[in-house]
Amino acid sequence: MTPSEINSKWSALQERISIDFDTEKPDIKVMLFLIGVQELGKGPRKFSKRQKEELMHIANCRLFSELGFYELEGVDQEGWPHWKRVKPIPAYTLLEQEMLMKSLIVNYFADHY
Repeated sequence: MTPSEINSKWSALQERISIDFDTEKPDIKVMLFLIGVQELGKGPRKFSKRQKEELMHIANCRLFSELGFYELEGVDQEGWPHWKRVKPIPAYTLLEQEMLMKSLIVNYFADHY
């Protein structure tokens, strides 16, 4: 996808999520949290600050697994997935990071939502 296509699909996804959750347009961090909750598979519930950070880490790993950077190691006794990095992630510029994350998030929601 070109950057303009990514931004267009990103805006449409933000609008859809904001309507479905009756909230303001979510940023990348909120989208990562939602993906983390989905990947955890326990449904919506209250999470501590640390758990929210872990959920966003799970989302990052899940998204970057699509590019071969991470693979799922397994799930712990509490049902939390654990990932391992299998190859180094290139040093992307901030703009490249943002476009890559938006693209991965858009694709994730296209497949799961």
